[in-house]
Amino acid sequence: HEREHNREISELAAKHKEEMEKLRAELREEQSHLLDELRQEMAATHKAEQEQAQLQAQTLHSLELEALRLTLNNMHTSQLELAQSNLRKEKETALVELREMLNDKRAQEVAILQSRHQLEWERSREQCLQEKEDL
Repeated sequence: HEREHNREISELAAKHKEEMEKLRAELREEQSHLLDELRQEMAATHKAEQEQAQLQAQTLHSLELEALRLTLNNMHTSQLELAQSNLRKEKETALVELREMLNDKRAQEVAILQSRHQLEWERSREQCLQEKEDL
């Protein structure tokens, strides 16, 4: 009876040991499966984060380029306005100089005409006086 009992205990121990090995194998397989899933999730998350970072970098780069474009556009506009202002001033200065030059020329012509008129008047007067004397 004792041998039978020992044999049953040995069988139960062997069965228990076999079930424990089976459970350990299943647990290792499940752990391996979970680790694989975790690695895949981490890889997917890492890839998504990299794509997000790349997208943010591209967006930032695009914004920086747009800011530079706007800055250059503003600078160009300012330079054009300055050039336009300078041309306007130069034109006004040239017009003032031309007006002064024309006024000077007119004054000279008026002086010449007055002088001629004076000479003609004196000649006419002298002629008139000469004709009076002759008469």
